[in-house]
Amino acid sequence: MTEPKRLFDCIQYHIDKGPLDVMLAAKENGKWRTYSTLEVESIVNKLSAGLINLGISAGDMSAEGRDKVAILCKNRPEWIMLDLAVQQVGGLLTPIYPTINVNELEYVLNDAQVKIVFVNDEDLYLKVLSLKAKVPSLTEIFTFEHVPNARHWKEAMNAATDEALQKIPLISEKIGYKDLATIIYTSGTTGKPKGVMLSHENILSNVMASIPCFPEGEAQRALSFLPLNHIFERMVTYLYLFTGTAVYYAESLDTIGDNLKEVKPDLFTTVPRLLEKVYDKIMQKGAELTGTKRKLFFWAHDLATNYEINKNLGFSYNLKLAIANKLVFSKWREGLGNNIKCIITGGAACQVRLIRIFTAAKIPVMEGYGLTETSPVMCVNRYEVEGRMFGTVGPTLNNVEVKIAEDGEILCKGPNVMVGYYKNPEQTAEVIKDGWFYTGDIGMLIDADYGTYKQFLKITDRKKELFKTSGGKYVAPLPIESKLKESPFIEQVMVVGSERKFVGALIIPSFPSLLDWARKNGITETSNEALLQNEKVKELYIELVESFNKFFNHVEQIKKFELLPQDWSVETGELTPKLSLKRKVIMEKYKEAIDRIYS
Repeated sequence: MTEPKRLFDCIQYHIDKGPLDVMLAAKENGKWRTYSTLEVESIVNKLSAGLINLGISAGDMSAEGRDKVAILCKNRPEWIMLDLAVQQVGGLLTPIYPTINVNELEYVLNDAQVKIVFVNDEDLYLKVLSLKAKVPSLTEIFTFEHVPNARHWKEAMNAATDEALQKIPLISEKIGYKDLATIIYTSGTTGKPKGVMLSHENILSNVMASIPCFPEGEAQRALSFLPLNHIFERMVTYLYLFTGTAVYYAESLDTIGDNLKEVKPDLFTTVPRLLEKVYDKIMQKGAELTGTKRKLFFWAHDLATNYEINKNLGFSYNLKLAIANKLVFSKWREGLGNNIKCIITGGAACQVRLIRIFTAAKIPVMEGYGLTETSPVMCVNRYEVEGRMFGTVGPTLNNVEVKIAEDGEILCKGPNVMVGYYKNPEQTAEVIKDGWFYTGDIGMLIDADYGTYKQFLKITDRKKELFKTSGGKYVAPLPIESKLKESPFIEQVMVVGSERKFVGALIIPSFPSLLDWARKNGITETSNEALLQNEKVKELYIELVESFNKFFNHVEQIKKFELLPQDWSVETGELTPKLSLKRKVIMEKYKEAIDRIYS
């Protein structure tokens, strides 16, 4: 069996090893619809042939000469099938977040000169259709759901002819390891979206180097719900496909709980924000217990908060933890389908406390790190215990080099570093110097002696998020925010104080926890706004913030804060699609609240 050289080789790779009965699966009309490897191959080839007849070609094989196909769609098997179909005829798939605003969408479609767009449903169809006159390159819009007056994606397949089917191998033979596989526009927290050009080598080298970091074993199942247009989920999907793991797509973020119980996956990827929500739900259920059960729950939880990895905590602790696992944590694992070998998290910093607790409960959380520009994995905590260290993002992959610049910035070198930004050599030259990619993150390498693993990377902050107070002292907001979010009463937080006398914060309470507390303390108000005006509630948060201040030096301590009644979200514009804070947007939107802190 030859070593794969392109991402779309995953199908042939499978067929050679033994095709799967379930390669991809999703709910259709309330029932799981599964696609075997052979069925996926047939659909992909028909779709490729249809695309050839719709004018999609590799052109002169240059980044600008190749035709672009965009997709705005939730996770579903057709997403990956389209990706494979576009790749093998030399086109370039350009995934776009469904939540993108219309101005940015117009910019991306024109910048990439997209020829055909595939969308999920009517809303997205109308969104793209409204721009058709402003995007001269756009010839067709297809929909995955049936939409009145729109072309269904199967029409693209029906455009296939025998002649086009015969052209596929001739075209795909010319596509090499170093050739581009996709262009991904980063939503970014600043400026216009940039098109990150990633080659087959970039992503495939990352897939192959990541495989040994995951649990081994045949016939595994994964649940997928992080957006496929983000490189993290897409790269991991290829890892699943090359290892023979069946991929089941969750219906939506709201159904993850039910889908976990139905699919019983071995693993899934997530972002910290969603892991925090799972944890909060578990803690809420624990708080509703009474008597012995309640005592037992919190005894087990406290035990888990002291868990250490790669260190024997002694016979007594191990015995207690074994009891806690049998009586309490087994229920947690049941809630995740009872089959979980590990959870992989990335995209933002995860609270160490959460990783510690879940790992003690036999749900290992493997935190990793990388960027779209690094395809994405640079470092990851391994499935094998000696390759994990709490508070770090793990050791580097075996084909990636990491070094720390004099100012603390993390630099990366390896086959995973992007080809460059599309049509933007100036910006490419700003971030890639002498083969090293400048990540914009600050970190340090920690020495350890864990068998084969000698160094672990710890991220301390984002370079562009560091700020200076008016007294000239530097403050890193991320560690402060992560610490505060350990409180069950705090849902979201953003630290402010650039060029100001002291550090302040915008805090969004966890309203379910706060309501519960209010009820027990004889407070009758129930609306978010009324609760935040209550003096007892204000006192609660003052005490809370003060209790956390002891973890920080004088300059980093929060002197004043404002409580806000509404959650930040992607839809309302304060979060990026991977749920990181858009600091600039929040600063503008909550200018009045920030002014009150410093008035």
